[in-house]
Amino acid sequence: MSDPSSGFYLWEELARSTVPVDSWDLCEVLLSKDANYPGWLLLVPRRANATEIIHLSDEEQIQLIQEISKASKLLQKVFNPDKLNVAAIGNVVAQLHIHVVPRFKTDIAWPGPIWGAYPAKEFQNDEHSVLVTKLKSAIEEFH
Repeated sequence: MSDPSSGFYLWEELARSTVPVDSWDLCEVLLSKDANYPGWLLLVPRRANATEIIHLSDEEQIQLIQEISKASKLLQKVFNPDKLNVAAIGNVVAQLHIHVVPRFKTDIAWPGPIWGAYPAKEFQNDEHSVLVTKLKSAIEEFH
């Protein structure tokens, strides 16, 4: 994912650990490959060199909040989680990205944070593509 005209490109660390789901007005919507937390979305604003939310214009910040809300509603509808975690951390991967994670009382790290708690678990068979299809279908219902 890149846009040479704007200088945006998806950092390798994010590209390697996710698969694309959709492109929204501001953000690329990606699904984490970590099967420990199915439905874990990452929103990456298509802005070159952005590492903090404050690097976005006021209008882009408003758009980001709207897209976080859209992702949250999507995950609520598809997964009905016990809690939705939303975070922009960036200590390991500095490129601005927002995590929107459906959490369940039954997940491996509950109630603690997911970052670094357990090694990433690979999806089996076609579980990951099934999730992408399910999410894309739910996104279409929002339009």
